[in-house]
Amino acid sequence: MSAPTKRKIFGTDGVRGVANVEPVTAETALKLGRAAAHVFTQLNPREHPEGLRPKIVIGKDTRLSGYMLENALVAGITSLGVDVLVIGPLPSPGVAYITRSLRADAGIVLSASHNSYEDNGIKFFRHDGYKLDDTVERQIEQLVFSGEIDSVRPIAGKIGRATRIDDALGRYVEFAKASFPKRLSLEKLRIAVDLANGAGYKSTPCILRELGADLTVAHNEPNGININGQCGSTYPEEIQRLVRQSGAQVGIANDGDADRVLLCDDQGEIVDGDEILAIAAVDLLSRGELAEQTLVATIMSNFGLEKALAAHGGKVVRTKVGDRYVIEEMVRRNLNLGGEQSGHIIFRDFTTTGDGIISALQILRIMQETGKPLGELKKCLTKYPQAQRNLRVKEKPPIEELPAVSKLVSAAENELNGNGRVLLRYSGTEPKIRLLIEGRDAVRIGIQADRIAEEIERAIGLHQEAGEQEKGLGQQKTD
Repeated sequence: MSAPTKRKIFGTDGVRGVANVEPVTAETALKLGRAAAHVFTQLNPREHPEGLRPKIVIGKDTRLSGYMLENALVAGITSLGVDVLVIGPLPSPGVAYITRSLRADAGIVLSASHNSYEDNGIKFFRHDGYKLDDTVERQIEQLVFSGEIDSVRPIAGKIGRATRIDDALGRYVEFAKASFPKRLSLEKLRIAVDLANGAGYKSTPCILRELGADLTVAHNEPNGININGQCGSTYPEEIQRLVRQSGAQVGIANDGDADRVLLCDDQGEIVDGDEILAIAAVDLLSRGELAEQTLVATIMSNFGLEKALAAHGGKVVRTKVGDRYVIEEMVRRNLNLGGEQSGHIIFRDFTTTGDGIISALQILRIMQETGKPLGELKKCLTKYPQAQRNLRVKEKPPIEELPAVSKLVSAAENELNGNGRVLLRYSGTEPKIRLLIEGRDAVRIGIQADRIAEEIERAIGLHQEAGEQEKGLGQQKTD
């Protein structure tokens, strides 16, 4: 008899999928709440005085399904005798900060990041504000499926209670503002902001206004179903339109949970995560403040980063795709700057996770200190052309079991002859396969990408809505 298939609900960034469809259901959320409450109280090294219960923070973005999942999690956590601090809509990095600020045992965020409103997700922060590693996620998964803690049922006064925290937004606003030097201000700077109708709809404009910026604000009226709807960092055309329309000097676009950012210069040109990383790294190198003269990026970031940093005495180390892997490498090597092309940027001198507004503030600081516009600053990075194809697939067989696809990938690599690369992988959060080819000849790599995409379609088939082949230099959706 074959061994049973190991059940898995965690992807590359927590649990994610269509809300009210497994695993993103109220039933599974309740079990996750119970399992997380058990695991975090065991993990947290702090002792709880007699009569004081452990506590977990829960925040969310603006999706309609957040109410359903929030209540299920609260029920699960309190049923294990753990208290819940409910903070409502707040950026994911805000939840990480509030978890630390309130000395909670863990933080939970309900969000599917850049995905459309019908999706949702559940992701976790440790008591110190960092994301979970694979080992802890496996412990939670094992408890969800094993029934091991089904008999753990505190009664009477030992059941947990839920409390709403009303000052979380204000706490986070002050925390983010503290990352911007007090000697500087944003006065006389006109900024356009696209808030994606997401979790940063209050905090981001509040922070920028309190620092003196003149704002043009759009997509800041969430209704539960308009999050990421043709707006935000995954639709850069919108922030480009806003900048041109308003005459802004800078544009800032968040995603649904505001942990990533894309910028736009005064000419309406997008400044992506790689360019943000290059600007920040070169600045830190010039001041001798880039730890170990090293930037952390993923395998998806442009190869031009290596040349940009090398010109200033720095270097790049790469990780798997996912900001959690970037952060793990930063912590392991005690580095202070890392991120992804998609706009997840971690300034570890200020925070423990990707934070859209803190990242934007660091670039605004560099603009103010140097007197240079964003369009000039981004010239420190000369990019290799990239061809990307994101294809929605019906199934995910191992890529090595697709010989015709593998043959075309090898042929493309041979043709690049060391002056580029080919990356092909499945998404960890969506039914997609992602292809990236990088090389010196944009036309040639586009032809190679089309050939490989066509062979993928023949080999495993695509969903009907799969016309969304993101070509050229379109923004990468990370997972």
